[in-house]
Amino acid sequence: MTKTLIVPGLDGSPAPHWQHWLAATDPRALTVDLSDPGRPNPVVWEAELAAMVLIHPGSVLVGHSLGAVLIARLLVRWPQAKVRAALLVAPAETRGNDRVGHFGPIPERTLDVPAFVVGSRNDPWMTLDRTRALAHAWGAGLVDLGRAGHINVASGFGPWPLGKSLRDDLMLRTLPPAPARPDPVFRRIL
Repeated sequence: MTKTLIVPGLDGSPAPHWQHWLAATDPRALTVDLSDPGRPNPVVWEAELAAMVLIHPGSVLVGHSLGAVLIARLLVRWPQAKVRAALLVAPAETRGNDRVGHFGPIPERTLDVPAFVVGSRNDPWMTLDRTRALAHAWGAGLVDLGRAGHINVASGFGPWPLGKSLRDDLMLRTLPPAPARPDPVFRRIL
């Protein structure tokens, strides 16, 4: 069964954040426990996420804010990682930000997995133009939520069925082919 690995951002995603809701309502979802969410270390976080991907190969990664940036870093730096797809919600800009600048620069190369980037026209952490440029660089589809803030609790995102639906769409797009069944007409009789 495909797991969903939920990758929180800066300061984590405690209840009633939509990531917490997703973990609580989906038995296939696990939240990646990242060290010191208030003072993240990119090298440590990458290793922790890579370890979870090794334990759960073929997972769908769902990241918010700095978690979305972390997923992009992992997919670009560890292309051999067995990831099925990625949902990158409200990525956080690292340029000019004292708290997360050490996570930059944000990679701008194809992620080589099916992905959606979800952005907002009034996200204080990243402009929609920058989000659009990253989606293009990553080879991902862009979902524009309009004026949705940072797509977090402060902007009204507790339960978020659309997020789960986007994850499910990625899973459907990446279904493995059904195994071929032998044709009984051509079966050899001994």
